[in-house]
Amino acid sequence: MDRAVRFAVAFGATRVAHGQLLRRPPGSAASWERTNHAGRTVHTQAGAAVALGTALAALPGAPAVLATVAGAACGRHDDLRGDERRGFRAHLTALRHGEVTSGAVKLLGIGAAGLVAGALLKERPLDMALAGVVVAGTAHLVNLVDVRPGRAGLLVLGLGAPGLLRGSLPAAPMGAAAAVLADDLAERTMLGDMGAHALGAALGTSVAAVNGRLGLAAHAAGLVAAAVYGERVSELARASAPSPALTRVGDPGR
Repeated sequence: MDRAVRFAVAFGATRVAHGQLLRRPPGSAASWERTNHAGRTVHTQAGAAVALGTALAALPGAPAVLATVAGAACGRHDDLRGDERRGFRAHLTALRHGEVTSGAVKLLGIGAAGLVAGALLKERPLDMALAGVVVAGTAHLVNLVDVRPGRAGLLVLGLGAPGLLRGSLPAAPMGAAAAVLADDLAERTMLGDMGAHALGAALGTSVAAVNGRLGLAAHAAGLVAAAVYGERVSELARASAPSPALTRVGDPGR
């Protein structure tokens, strides 16, 4: 499938799925609602739509479809069950104490899917492992920036564009992201963890598919650095946040 066809399939399938999911959401409508950064309630059906559109356009590529579906499933679990804990350290600490958080499900689930995708893409163990880091790391990166309207979609479009020079697979997440970008920017919808992880996992698979060991190592190092930086920023934000008591005192509206 060439680039234009993949993009068109992803775009069209995502638009159709988004419209259908808005009219008839699976489960309760409330389960597809979240509060955005501005305190507005928005729907998250776009996340399921981009996952479906990306997976369809990625066919018949088993690694990309696997990574997309795993990213979507783990992300949806976090959308439904997520708590306020942030960062790998918090979730791994909870896991050591016998508590399986939604963050741990994402970390383990998407990590395992990334390694399986890497094993399908590469022949040597080191290359498989590096490819797995790239797939899971890209999924994490796209979700990491999804804190304001349109950021995740724009990142997917920006990072995917150079990859089109080497293959058609980036067109799948790019087409899906483009299909809901206007609604995302207008704060009518939100990708949620489901959509961000699905797009990122597919994009990471497209990067891993066309790179050799040196390229994989460079991408993996950059993604690990971004994850560490994100973890540090999250810790600093929590440390500098006012306590609930002080917030109530400082805000007479509460």
